Amino acid sequence: MNSINVIGAGLAGCEAAWQAARQGVKVKLFEMKPHRFSPAHKSQNMAELVCSNSLRSDSLENAVGILKAEMQEMSSIIMESAFENRVPAGSCLAVDREGFSEYITKKISSHPNIEVVNEELYSFDTDSITVVATGPLTDGKMSEFIGTLLKSESLYFFDAAAPIVEKESVDFSSAFIASRWGKGEAAYINCPLTREEYDVFYNALITAEEAKLHGFDEDLKVFEGCMPVEVMAKRGYETLLFGPMKPVGLVDPKTGKEAYATVQLRQDNAEGTMYNIVGFQTHLTFPEQKRVFSLIPALKDANFLRYGVMHRNTFINSPRNLTCFYNLKDNEKVFFAGQMTGVEGYLESASSGLVAGINAARLLKGESLIDFTNSTAIGALANYISNPSVTNFQPMNVNFGIIAPLDKKVKGGKKVRNAAIGQRCIEKIKAVKEEYGL
Repeated sequence: MNSINVIGAGLAGCEAAWQAARQGVKVKLFEMKPHRFSPAHKSQNMAELVCSNSLRSDSLENAVGILKAEMQEMSSIIMESAFENRVPAGSCLAVDREGFSEYITKKISSHPNIEVVNEELYSFDTDSITVVATGPLTDGKMSEFIGTLLKSESLYFFDAAAPIVEKESVDFSSAFIASRWGKGEAAYINCPLTREEYDVFYNALITAEEAKLHGFDEDLKVFEGCMPVEVMAKRGYETLLFGPMKPVGLVDPKTGKEAYATVQLRQDNAEGTMYNIVGFQTHLTFPEQKRVFSLIPALKDANFLRYGVMHRNTFINSPRNLTCFYNLKDNEKVFFAGQMTGVEGYLESASSGLVAGINAARLLKGESLIDFTNSTAIGALANYISNPSVTNFQPMNVNFGIIAPLDKKVKGGKKVRNAAIGQRCIEKIKAVKEEYGL
């Protein structure tokens, strides 16, 4: 075999094909459009932006800004098109969505190492080097094939996750660390509310705007195990007080009493930098989550690393199945890329395609595969989705909680620290390029 296959011409698939082709490898890129469209896709072009046209912040003080800079350093086709088709959006990178997709389609279609095949696949040869980038709406026979390949318990069809906040942004003048009834290690950050504060929060929650459903997730059924917190609240004023905001057994050391209501935050990563809001799965819009959950006094200035989501979203249990190269632990020839790996967001999806494409090409050429390490934003995502210690795995955007911290303290506050992390990430990417001749 002298070529690799890439299935799906979304952002991840296009980036994977582009990066493999840049390594001198022949690529067959399979795309089912225009023969069939998913419920979210309308354009015949590749790399279609189905939601926002924003690729978020440009600043190196922001994790996604670092990811952009790294991808640009790695000659990303997604970043090349983004800058060619940029539209005014302040400090954010926003694009003309049609121009963005047209640019990528032309570049991919005209590359001498890439053959575009407009055909819907229902399976693939697992003995051929293949990058699967069929997206979070993968359905039908392909979904069944992947489910069989991974075992059914490793393929999820609904995304139900609570928001995650950065520990450093929690106001500890309003919070305390304890476990209920003092049992075991004091592992939870507890955020108490008075009755008056609960009233304000409750009324804001039950009147907040929910995210609009698309055609492909209108069949979502609320089930008791992960009921949205706003749905639970609408069942009655006291429902949350007997559920995720139960104060019983949590004595605030500042008052010596139990609060009227208490929200608990649970550690979400080994480093202890990220905490999820326990029991707060939600279908509220992201701006509403920020507004409403910031009414909890200890979270008034919280930095939300990931907002809660609840929608149809096919993704795999990557920590069980994938390596940091994005290939299967039990079949090195099969790679996955895009949102189905558990990365969330346009750029994160493209980043996974970048790593998968480079490593698929290197595997074909008999070269060692590259771990970008969590000292880079690209590698931090790859290591997050492949970390076997991650429990209750859920899709994640790039953030400073998953990037390796600096090995020394930096004076000047959070912005200076983040900028220093960004500079280190760029230096590391340049070192990887030089070491592996990329």
